[in-house]
Amino acid sequence: MKTFFAAAALAATIFTVSSGAGYADDKVTLTYLTSQGWVLDAHSALYKKFEAETGIAIDAQIVPADQYYNVLKTKLNSGEGPDIFGGQSGVNTLVVDLNVEKNAVDLSGEPWAKQEDPLVSSQATVNGKLYGLTYWDTLGLVWVVNYNKAVFAKYGLSIPTTYAEFKAIAEKLKAAGVQPLYEPIADGWHHVLWFPELGPKYEAGTPGLADALNANKATFANNKDMLTDLTELKDMYDSGYMGQTAIADTYADAPAKLASGSVAMVVGPLAYATTIASQVPGTDPNNFGVFLMPLDDNQILNVNPGGPTMFIYKNSPHVAEAKKFFDWLTQPAQLQYFIDNAPQALTLPFAGVKGKFTPAQQAFMDTYKDKRGTVYQIAVNYINSQWMEIGKDITAMFTGAESPEDVLDSVDKRRAEFAKAAKDPAWN
Repeated sequence: MKTFFAAAALAATIFTVSSGAGYADDKVTLTYLTSQGWVLDAHSALYKKFEAETGIAIDAQIVPADQYYNVLKTKLNSGEGPDIFGGQSGVNTLVVDLNVEKNAVDLSGEPWAKQEDPLVSSQATVNGKLYGLTYWDTLGLVWVVNYNKAVFAKYGLSIPTTYAEFKAIAEKLKAAGVQPLYEPIADGWHHVLWFPELGPKYEAGTPGLADALNANKATFANNKDMLTDLTELKDMYDSGYMGQTAIADTYADAPAKLASGSVAMVVGPLAYATTIASQVPGTDPNNFGVFLMPLDDNQILNVNPGGPTMFIYKNSPHVAEAKKFFDWLTQPAQLQYFIDNAPQALTLPFAGVKGKFTPAQQAFMDTYKDKRGTVYQIAVNYINSQWMEIGKDITAMFTGAESPEDVLDSVDKRRAEFAKAAKDPAWN
């Protein structure tokens, strides 16, 4: 989900969240270049705690999300990278966007490496070497439909497991004057979730499809399940389930709307109930339940084992100090501090931590513990790279300027362009 701009126009956009008020000349300061949204308050508190305990400061230099990768690539290509840099994990991203084999330190032998969830660490691994530390709640960021329990109870609604059941719920809500779904399109990225997040369903319909797509032996065009997904997504929009202002709506307004009951459902992370409670005073996270996005009658949990990840720049003069920082962060006390103090987090992908799932969230995870798969923005190359462009295509589909078939054709064309630019042998 990124847009590229000229590097010269970006220099002034970087702002800093430091672990200390100032730095002495003889004090080690680790510069950490990262994207906006990847440093939470709990992260910042840990940086200050690390400095207090070790004397090593963390200077988090934050860049707006839509500009981040361009700034990072400019620094890496110039040979003047920061001590630590951030990036979304995912093997394709590590190779194409970050070139970690050239730019990052091999962390395979670090003491915390074997304590991290293997599914998560695999997305920060290239050719058998671990390059990144994913200090993020990847499980809590499973995107699901969050619903207001009181609204569902008032109208006698049950969790849908098929698209037909979802439509019946939406029609009943609409007839009662309640907006069924809040789907913010203005941000450009949120409405895209309904498409690649359903990757496990596509994979079930065509086993081995992700591998075939990565080998350039299959395309998105005319895939039955993808067409069904997009056709039903358009039906949701055309039927008015997203309300009358979806094109102008923003994700920042979603918590208050769902908490108030003015809308019944919104796609958010599994941990969204906790986030809502932290943003809307007096809200109980137990007021909300979750279910899978039901397009194409999906009943497979969409797991994304990737997330914001930290890498140590290979040419940093402070590799030893950066490794010490990573080791400190992954100690039980720090892991638990983050979970307990980050409203957005339910857990972290490390052994021995205590999560904070609500009963509804825990029941949901128990239901799908043996029926889950990896989302396509992680499983399939060159999807995450064109996220915002897919968003524009889906918006055009909503307004009638494109068809579902057109959207899939565009995805294939851009994948080919990205692959050729990366000199992917499967496209040569």
